[in-house]
Amino acid sequence: MERDIDRLGDHYIICGAGRVGRSAARELARKPVSFVILENSDTKAARYSDEWLVLVGDATKEQTLRAAHIERARGLVAATTTDATNLYIILTARALNPKLKIIARASEEDAEKHLLTAGADFIVSPYSFAGQRIAQTFLRPHVVSFLDTATTHLGMDLEIGEICIGRDSGFAGKTIETSCLRQEHGVIIWAIKRDNGMRFNPAPNDRIEPGDYLIAMGEPAQLRQVEQMAASKS
Repeated sequence: MERDIDRLGDHYIICGAGRVGRSAARELARKPVSFVILENSDTKAARYSDEWLVLVGDATKEQTLRAAHIERARGLVAATTTDATNLYIILTARALNPKLKIIARASEEDAEKHLLTAGADFIVSPYSFAGQRIAQTFLRPHVVSFLDTATTHLGMDLEIGEICIGRDSGFAGKTIETSCLRQEHGVIIWAIKRDNGMRFNPAPNDRIEPGDYLIAMGEPAQLRQVEQMAASKS
């Protein structure tokens, strides 16, 4: 395991093997992308070490984060059960890798602003999300059912993904219509994300530019194929 961790690069670090951390690990493993879990409990770390890379240690400590090669990491998830611990993790991680993308779990609403100030890029509140989900299941059950199908592979083999348009991409300069993404590849474009904002439900004559992210839905194999095509000149 130590050798595998030493070979990590452009990977993700998950701090905490609780329910939120394990859920994130399952999604990353499904992609799949490289990641390592930092867990302070020997018992909990041993429980999941057969399935994932797990490093025993205190994620608030610089030594532990360096052992996970944070300087080479792409992103970090502060997913422990206490806001104070996540705050210390963010402060230490941000100092070691200023370019790191950090997502933090927040248990209390008041903690969100402190986590953002400490250096988190995005905050996730499991309790707030659960409340919204319960209400939406009452009010819009068919919408919730569709999103479950699209995001968790229930019923249909569908996935929502983002397609990065490279500088030399064959899609660059084409419109949504002339790219033939739906006709030839079975991929439906929901939105175009640019630096100046998000354009939902783009029109057929909307142009695709280098640096755009296309928010798309399709079968996993189709999305992977289009992602590869979008990254290089076709």
